[in-house]
Amino acid sequence: MDEIVALYGPDGRPAGEAPRSRVRAENLHHGATAIVVTDPAGRVYVHRRSDTKDVFPGMYDVCAGGVLLAGEDPGDGAAREVAEELGVIGAELVPVFTSRYTDAHTSYEAFGYLVEGWDGPIRWQPEEVAWGDWMPLERVVALLDDPQWPCVPDSRAIAGPWLRERLVGR
Repeated sequence: MDEIVALYGPDGRPAGEAPRSRVRAENLHHGATAIVVTDPAGRVYVHRRSDTKDVFPGMYDVCAGGVLLAGEDPGDGAAREVAEELGVIGAELVPVFTSRYTDAHTSYEAFGYLVEGWDGPIRWQPEEVAWGDWMPLERVVALLDDPQWPCVPDSRAIAGPWLRERLVGR
């Protein structure tokens, strides 16, 4: 079944809805979440996207997340996505950034959240995640700064600056 996705306008506000297939085919500007998960030691959970993902298959990512459904609050969407992708349920989601991302594959308003100090289990959704592990923040930032590392470009662009600031602020 084709999900109905929340479209966003140039002002960063909801501006309608469209089926996911149309959002992807026409690269319509939509809402999406990006959730950084850290453990009690401050390490970041990094995963490799499954090879069947519709955007950036098989690439590494420092964020869980996905599209906002029509009428969905960004916080609710973030909770849904981090639960679906990584099995992180019941964690506090702290809003940490908003951004806008556009390239030839996707265009969206990004609502960034942090799950800090997660000490529960990680359970991948096989359709979403092929591999994952905890990495020190310093290593994550170094990888994000390496143009050869096959990281999804949207997370590199929207979460990368926030992660660099977090590293500097330590």
